Amino acid sequence: MSGALLEVNGISVSFDGFKAINSLSFNIDNGELRAIIGPNGAGKTTFMDIITGKTRPDSGDVIWGEKNISLIRKSESEIANLGVGRKFQKPTIFEDQSVMENLIMALKNNRSPLSVLFYKYNKIDHNKVVNIASDIGLISVLDKLSGELSHGQKQWLEIGMLLAQEPQLLLIDEPAAGMTLEERKHTVLLLKRLSKTRAVVVVEHDMEFIRNLSCKVTVLHEGAVLAEGTLDHVVKNKTVIDVYLGR
Repeated sequence: MSGALLEVNGISVSFDGFKAINSLSFNIDNGELRAIIGPNGAGKTTFMDIITGKTRPDSGDVIWGEKNISLIRKSESEIANLGVGRKFQKPTIFEDQSVMENLIMALKNNRSPLSVLFYKYNKIDHNKVVNIASDIGLISVLDKLSGELSHGQKQWLEIGMLLAQEPQLLLIDEPAAGMTLEERKHTVLLLKRLSKTRAVVVVEHDMEFIRNLSCKVTVLHEGAVLAEGTLDHVVKNKTVIDVYLGR
């Protein structure tokens, strides 16, 4: 599929007089892998907060999907149910549960109290869990306690828990932080593979990691788009060098 999945149209938001996002506009297409970079305070986290419903913009709109649904009045849970998944920098998994149990809990099933009370693990759900574990590279550790995983494996498990919700858009915050070289290579391949069936937006500071993603890059500065294009293109931009890369 092609075409815009997410349209950010002129959104602005201020906190105590500080303009964190300033008339920000750009699109994310279906099946696109996009990297977002920029200096601290550029608006990267706030942008994700707005998309996921954690923060309401003062003006502008965020349009989602083929039905052109506005997200700015939706709750965080409503936006998640529409197909937006977010992974924070620090993994939030249940460390005293196994990898399999974490993935089972994350499956997209009826969450009504009765449905949860009488839920029985079945073959369909088992196949989903096995497929997700294979996709993220954790099939060999399904029975291992999540707290015993390496840092990189915990990151992949959290991505797997998002996949269990069947999102159309994944927002991934600084996945390379704290990873070994081999874990970073695995993560690059994982994100590239995931972007073949859904949109993936990666916020990251590590330029080598971004280069290996081989995707379009958006540079934010003072809450607005400063430059956009391939990594080779944006790193040659004089303003990008002055405000970000030269630091």
